[in-house]
Amino acid sequence: MNRIEQVAVATVVGIALGILSGCDSGSTSPVAVVPGVPTNLVASPGNSSISIAFTAPTSTGGSAITSYTATCSAAGVAKTGAAAASPISVSGLTNGVAYSCVVAAVNAVGTGAASGTTIATPIAPATGTTAAVGCTLTYSGFNSSAKVNTTSSYTWSCSGAVRTLTGSGIPDHAVTGGQFATPMSTQVINVSTTLNPLVAATITPTQVIGYALNSVKFDPGTAGSCSSNATGTAPGAGCVAIAGTDPWRLEAIGGAFLFGTDENNAHVQPDGAYHYHGMPEGIITRAAKGTGVVLVGWAADGFPIYGRYGYTVATDAASGTKILKGSYQKKATPDAGRPSVTIFPMGTFTQDYNYVAGSGDLDECNGRTGVTPEFPNGIYHYYITETYPYIQRCVKGTASRVGPPPPP
Repeated sequence: MNRIEQVAVATVVGIALGILSGCDSGSTSPVAVVPGVPTNLVASPGNSSISIAFTAPTSTGGSAITSYTATCSAAGVAKTGAAAASPISVSGLTNGVAYSCVVAAVNAVGTGAASGTTIATPIAPATGTTAAVGCTLTYSGFNSSAKVNTTSSYTWSCSGAVRTLTGSGIPDHAVTGGQFATPMSTQVINVSTTLNPLVAATITPTQVIGYALNSVKFDPGTAGSCSSNATGTAPGAGCVAIAGTDPWRLEAIGGAFLFGTDENNAHVQPDGAYHYHGMPEGIITRAAKGTGVVLVGWAADGFPIYGRYGYTVATDAASGTKILKGSYQKKATPDAGRPSVTIFPMGTFTQDYNYVAGSGDLDECNGRTGVTPEFPNGIYHYYITETYPYIQRCVKGTASRVGPPPPP
């Protein structure tokens, strides 16, 4: 065997031994890199601040993400904020100035590339009173819809620091659909709330969220429930529509249990009270604003409620409008003990939803701070949406509710 043959044999033997021993002289351990890019940024303007919600990068870079940094810039001046997860608040900003904001993820290797840009304009909270809006609204007219056939009347007035509504609780729009177990009847509505609402540090869950301009109440929850072993929606199958005490709370919209809501996402309670569970289509149609921003009522804490459309940029009335979405998502998997998803698809129960900050346009009470046609200087306000929670289930103002508690 000559020298060349000896080298060739040695090389082959070496490679074979390397394979057998599990060692490849050319292999290396994975090297961590900076993390990927955050996505789906949603900016919520505050007083001298912007809160930015986002979705975490799909790649950590091989090293756990330790924090996120948000940077908001305007006119060559940049401010930053940091947090361990979404959202991030950037403070020290100038109200009325539009800022371009980005978010970057950080791991042990370093800072990843910045996200795409989101733009927001910090805004000072509205000062003074809401008394300049809707304090002289009065209506009385006969509603000839077969399911109504009585007079709709309402009056909104303001005195001192109080906004007062008196009304019949009868809608001023057509009602043609729905399956009402009880005929609609005139109610005695006499409720009030503050003209000077302030955003509180905590939210207040409540059932009667407020009242529409036509004096019909916003009552999004139901008194229906199902047991964990429910087998269907028929009587005796484990679900009830009224005075339910079982753990699984039924939703009026989007589930397997039909509550007989009409084209206005409303129906009638056992005492004859007509009430909205979702978008009050008749009110929006009567407003005739097309894709405009429509005031539909007032919340229990005194803040205004709008329907469907809001400005694309919360602080810019010239930004156009879009259909706003809530920030609640259906859970990927049902909770333990939940009735069968085959019989009751996800969305049937209140527990099927989670609030995911930044996944929509609004906060946990379906609200945001921004400008509206009635409040060009900005105010905190709510929206009724086509997505859950439809009508919010909480308020952020200092008042907890208006009017008497709802019937069981």
